[in-house]
Amino acid sequence: MARRLVAADLVTLATGVVRALDPLAVAIAAWIAYWARHGTWDLPDLYVIAVSVACVLTLNVMHLARVYDFETLSRPALQVGRLAMAWAVVVLMLIALAYFTQTSLAFSRAFALGWVAISFGLLLVVRVLFLLRIDTWRRDGRLSLDVALIGSGALCAQLVRHLHEQGGGRYRIAGVFDDAPVDGTSSVEGYPVIGTIDDLVRLAQVRTFDEVVVAGPHAGTGLAAVIKKLKAVPVNVKVCPDHVGWALPTVGFHMLGGIPMLAALERPLSGWSLVVKAIEDRVLASLALVLFSPLLAAIAIAIRIDSPGPVLFRQKRYGFANNEFTVFKFRTMRHRPVEEAGVPQATRNDPRITRLGAFLRRTSLDELPQLLNVLKGDMSLVGPRPHAVAHNVQFAQVIDDYLSRHRVKPGITGWAQINGLRGETDTPEKMRVRVEHDLHYIDNWSLLLDLKILLLTPFRGFINKNAY
Repeated sequence: MARRLVAADLVTLATGVVRALDPLAVAIAAWIAYWARHGTWDLPDLYVIAVSVACVLTLNVMHLARVYDFETLSRPALQVGRLAMAWAVVVLMLIALAYFTQTSLAFSRAFALGWVAISFGLLLVVRVLFLLRIDTWRRDGRLSLDVALIGSGALCAQLVRHLHEQGGGRYRIAGVFDDAPVDGTSSVEGYPVIGTIDDLVRLAQVRTFDEVVVAGPHAGTGLAAVIKKLKAVPVNVKVCPDHVGWALPTVGFHMLGGIPMLAALERPLSGWSLVVKAIEDRVLASLALVLFSPLLAAIAIAIRIDSPGPVLFRQKRYGFANNEFTVFKFRTMRHRPVEEAGVPQATRNDPRITRLGAFLRRTSLDELPQLLNVLKGDMSLVGPRPHAVAHNVQFAQVIDDYLSRHRVKPGITGWAQINGLRGETDTPEKMRVRVEHDLHYIDNWSLLLDLKILLLTPFRGFINKNAY
């Protein structure tokens, strides 16, 4: 018998259609732009090659930017932001290819500008159509997952409450099943126990469940028997962790020696992500040093004239994996050697800060020597800001997950900085909010997020009322 498409199938279908329409939109935009400029639909071979390359780049860049994630596609503001960033990257890559292949002069400027603008407009149209389709499915309830539960104890009840509280209408309890004796009065949070696991198998043969969740105390052999019975029907089966497992973070399951293991934590950056991040740091830091070299020299001379002492300030900080390294900054305070443990944070109108130092700190130009730390491999351009050793020890004792910041390299700028979280952290609450932003960055890292932070830093990060 024919079976309906489950919610997960609809989501896959819808996002797949968007993925297929995007390169088509880019190609159609090219033909429209060429016709508008030259009055013909007959694109030259070189233009056809450029359009083909653009289509391939569009698919890959947008995939890496997670533009096609359902959660992203269904949130208009987030989707437009990511789409704009991804399309900008595609355009920049095309410009670079045209430059290095010495073909840039072969393309009409009017065509290129029209193509970029029309493509982005058509990409937005695709998203509007997607949202209209999704809205219809939501109203019809077709995106609600029908969940069958196995179990009738406290764990199953806890799961039902959680789905109601966190699901936002995304989940429907399609039935509760249990092999324990059913007397017709057993229920879980108002849902009656309507049969045994064998009843569930028979019912699943004539109707479609999106998910079956085993949510009850079970020994290994008992669980294996349940899974064996459910193999008879085409349904996703998940095992809810016990009460101890609920307190643990989880990022999925992995095989270890042929045994499925619950993955509680993973390295934030690994594989190609680590390579991309390293290339980004080395290339952009090198370019920045070359670009800012006259400014760096001018600041160094000004510091020597303004007050006696070294040009650079060196201080021990904690970095990747909680290892110490020496951070470089332009000196902004009067030279006065002190013990590392006795370095208080700078405060507003701090008498230790020199006249030039106040300007450097207010504009964050004192941070520029950290480009050397990036080239040395101690820091990244983007990441959680490194704190002095004494401050690190202090806050690690009062803020949960504080040391999780060290799962990636510290950065010159970061997600917290462009969100206004700079300057003195004189209370644990201020530092707690900063840590939350740092952890958000670590959990959601992408190349596009780094580029977004770098682009916003001159406007939101470097010049800030809390920088003193």
